[in-house]
Amino acid sequence: MGQTTSGTATSGIAGNGSAPANADGTGRSVGRSIASGVGVLDKAVAILAATVDGASLAELVDRSGLPRATAHRLAQALEVHRLLIRDAQGRWRPGPRLGELANSAPDVLLNAAGPVLTALRDATGESAQLYLRRAEERICVAAAERSSGLRDTVPVGAGLPMTAGSAAQILLAWEPPESVLPLLPRARFSGRTLAEVRRRGWAATAGEREPGVASVSAPIRDRGGRVIAAVSISGPIERLGRRPGDRHAVSVVRAGHRLSGL
Repeated sequence: MGQTTSGTATSGIAGNGSAPANADGTGRSVGRSIASGVGVLDKAVAILAATVDGASLAELVDRSGLPRATAHRLAQALEVHRLLIRDAQGRWRPGPRLGELANSAPDVLLNAAGPVLTALRDATGESAQLYLRRAEERICVAAAERSSGLRDTVPVGAGLPMTAGSAAQILLAWEPPESVLPLLPRARFSGRTLAEVRRRGWAATAGEREPGVASVSAPIRDRGGRVIAAVSISGPIERLGRRPGDRHAVSVVRAGHRLSGL
């Protein structure tokens, strides 16, 4: 899996030998990104980079160096494509489509996941999985199944809801409210639950996604610290108990650390 980036830009504008540093011809710098020579693309990237921590229109203009009308027009267009969203204060922020696009190239993470999931399965005695978010589903993209005995089998490629289970909690806990609030009315967990997940750094459930199944999950982060995936173990409640995190959280969190920052 290629690493999900948050749209940060390098400082300054570097010419590439063929395009002027001032790509829009107005005498103003086009953001703080490297110029590609494709003016509209450079401007769009400058807008995306300016919204990492949220931005009003005035802040977009200041951070991107673009004229007000240009910044407003591009931000609205990026919002239509879900590359930007607006928060409750009307500020633009990176949208969910950015994560969906980045998560569609999972090579690096998947290559590393196999040995880590196998080690996690062997350490806990339970099936281990790796999940990515796809809109309102989480997709199992890698797994190491327990070879015998009662187990929870999640086939690679299976889509599970973002409204139940410890992996869903991990994939939502660090997301902005705009990405979480629409799901909460249908979720089997609350905003308070997600706050507790953020506090302790892992999630555990018993019978939340499926009766009789317990699970423990931890975040996998990119180099910038953004949560991009969840690593999990799952199995029968009879074996994991009603508090599976007490037994297995340390191992699952350790696996998440091993897969982070690739």
